[in-house]
Amino acid sequence: EQTNKQTIALISIGPIHTIFNITILYHTIQYTNRLLILSINFNKERTKQINMSESQSPRFFRWVASLVFSIITLGSLVEILKDKDYDPDSVSAERWAVGSVATKFVITVLVVCFHLNPITSIIIIGTKIEGAICLLLTILWVTTVAVVTDSRHGIAVDEYGAVENGNLYYFSWAGFVTSVTLLVSYLQHVFGVDVAGEIRTRSVRLITWSAVLATSLVVMGSSANFYDTTCGSGGDGDGNGGDEDTEGKCKRAVFGIVLGALTTLASVGVVGLKIATSKVSFLVEAAGSFFMVVLYGFGVVILTSQRGPGAPLGNLYYFTWASFMASFLLLTSCFEDYNSATTAEAAANSSASENGNASGSGGDIDMQTRNSHRAPNHVIQEDLEDERI
Repeated sequence: EQTNKQTIALISIGPIHTIFNITILYHTIQYTNRLLILSINFNKERTKQINMSESQSPRFFRWVASLVFSIITLGSLVEILKDKDYDPDSVSAERWAVGSVATKFVITVLVVCFHLNPITSIIIIGTKIEGAICLLLTILWVTTVAVVTDSRHGIAVDEYGAVENGNLYYFSWAGFVTSVTLLVSYLQHVFGVDVAGEIRTRSVRLITWSAVLATSLVVMGSSANFYDTTCGSGGDGDGNGGDEDTEGKCKRAVFGIVLGALTTLASVGVVGLKIATSKVSFLVEAAGSFFMVVLYGFGVVILTSQRGPGAPLGNLYYFTWASFMASFLLLTSCFEDYNSATTAEAAANSSASENGNASGSGGDIDMQTRNSHRAPNHVIQEDLEDERI
């Protein structure tokens, strides 16, 4: 009887145990499916974050380019200073150059690394931190270019301003240009400030006048630098007691200083008026651009010829030609505007003449047609509004 009871108990427990095992297996399958779904969703979200990070980083390749330029500049600078003779007058400038380039290298490495991670990129992309870094890099690149291209220090150029180390010279300028584009891109992406568009909207030819201003400053500074190094007390001659070749270069350097100063003042005046009032007399612009083309035409011949201080490839050579080309662009822009104005005026006069002849012959001309000849832009705008309605 006891054995029968145990058998009955086992028979009754068997189905319960089977049901229990099936239930556990079912829930295990359910939890496994949920884990798979969560894993897939997590991977999709992570991929989405990475894609968003990449799409929200329009300056990533500019940061990479800035890093490359910093590496090349730092390597070239260390190599030059390692082989350079000790000069107590240039020690502070050399230390500053190394420090600024090393600082830029460390900053750009960190920024690029932060861009590569979707979590840390949130700290950099489009934040005030990135804006402050862009501004800092621009300032550091300006100082680096000013130091390494100064003939008194003899780092990237020699005592005459000729390029001695192309990597250091050209990649320093490339780093400066990249830093400016980074800052402009940041302003446009974060604040919606289209710097180039705002300048073009502000006034015609403002960008070109600003370019003439910048290049003229470099021409004046490079000419003064050459005069101080070659013609001053520390140079080979004083302009009177040196050899004939040095005296001629010193006189031409003085011409470069005067040329750069005059064109800088003229450009400052025009740029200031355009920013303040958005309008400058067309005759002033045309006359100013014409005289600058003439002056820089002489400047190219006097400064960059074989006997000129800008004959070696350097700042004076490049920016004298850049100033001439910018002045020529100003003159051609003024000429194109003049041709457009005269053509439009001739067309308006011809239309008015035809309109007068038709009305004199007894034709019935609507007042709106007369107004269309007098103010075609206004009528075109009205027609567009009527079509929209």
